[in-house]
Amino acid sequence: MSANLNTNLQPNRKRWKALILLCFANFLVMMDSAIVQVALPAIKSDVGYTEANLQWVMNAFLILFGGLLLLGGRLADLFGHRRIFMWGVSILTVSSLFAGLAWNEMSLNVSRAVQGAGSALIAPAALSIIMILFSGDKKEMGKALAFWGLSGAAGGSLGIVLGGVLTQLLSWRWTLLFYVPVGILVLVLAPKLLEKGTKKSGKIDYAGALSVTASLVLIVYGIVTAEQNGWQSLSTLLPLIIGAILFVIFILMQAFRKEPLMPLGIFKTPNLAAGNVSLILLSVAWFPLIYFLILYLQQVMKFEPFMAAMGMLPGPILIAIFMIVLAEKVMAKLGMKITMAFGFVILGIAGLLFSGNTTYGSYWIDVFIPLLLAALGNALAYLPATTAAVSEAKEQESGLASGLYNTTYQVGSAVGLAILVSIAAATSAASTETSLAALNEGYQQAFFWGGIAAFVGAILALLFIRSKVGASK
Repeated sequence: MSANLNTNLQPNRKRWKALILLCFANFLVMMDSAIVQVALPAIKSDVGYTEANLQWVMNAFLILFGGLLLLGGRLADLFGHRRIFMWGVSILTVSSLFAGLAWNEMSLNVSRAVQGAGSALIAPAALSIIMILFSGDKKEMGKALAFWGLSGAAGGSLGIVLGGVLTQLLSWRWTLLFYVPVGILVLVLAPKLLEKGTKKSGKIDYAGALSVTASLVLIVYGIVTAEQNGWQSLSTLLPLIIGAILFVIFILMQAFRKEPLMPLGIFKTPNLAAGNVSLILLSVAWFPLIYFLILYLQQVMKFEPFMAAMGMLPGPILIAIFMIVLAEKVMAKLGMKITMAFGFVILGIAGLLFSGNTTYGSYWIDVFIPLLLAALGNALAYLPATTAAVSEAKEQESGLASGLYNTTYQVGSAVGLAILVSIAAATSAASTETSLAALNEGYQQAFFWGGIAAFVGAILALLFIRSKVGASK
């Protein structure tokens, strides 16, 4: 991070307490995309979703989250990180109340989308604050980023567990109402632990934010539609083409605007582009794996929601152990390149093991062992990928780097899930086996291609990540 973040400032005495609060907020944000997964059957029955529309309970959140993250990072840089962080938490809290009280499909979809918009303000602002708080010490920065990565990974995994518990013991609505009291708690603590920050002059590229968000919505919608109507249908091709055109327009606007939403020059930052591509591949390999695993446990192995949630519990526990005890030490010894590649390979092996699951599988053999490997691979790949994506950014671009990092991960999750769901559905539809065996064949293909994405991540890490052994940079 040489010559980037200011290293002359005295360390903030509250930085570790602030880190706990910021990681907790990141935990909540990442959990929001997962907590409703186990509750989806109950939501479908209670609210009246069709099977085809049910996935928008998740996609409405993911798309707005991913699409607005760059804008969130820019707003944080201009108006102050704490201010935008607290605005984001406020929006998330209020929208969670409406989501929990939703009375029909539209009200829930809109509330979930607003949750995503609030989260898009929280994540980049929080990570920027962490980067500034720990800018004076590389070792402390490595530890802080390790806890940040752990909070996100644990949020995504524990969300499934908590969702199963709340759904079975109370109601699916509490998977959303849960955010109201914890959001208020964060709002109370934030002014006490976080410095106010200063406003800066500059313009906001709202046209860029609109074009990239609309592009992502249309691309994901096109992929989702392909599952039902086929890749050659107009309802699939039209949104994909328009989405691609809007993305090209977004890139052109960023190249020629004086104050763009995403200055393309930021990709000259060492490792930043490679780190973000790695995060896309990591999200494609990891997020759908968890999604399909919870379905495998419930629909193939016939676990009840609570037991399925408990079956997933080793995942976040193992990630926590590996992230705290192992990942940072391995990266300090081997460097980002080898650590990331090693993690991707292990995650890829886990995907291949899951792809061999059968309809008469054993939890300990078919789920626990591959889940252990997936958690290890995730921990080893996530920390160096995150470090590569944000640690070399200049202080004035910290919000942008944070927004870009989160954007790539969330967009990778949404697009990766849409693609793998389409592959699974097509495989099951073409199968000549019984309904349960056909369903499992679809899951097998999803696990397989998720594993392939991880192996591609390993190759790209070896080719493009630059690091030195003995330095966690």
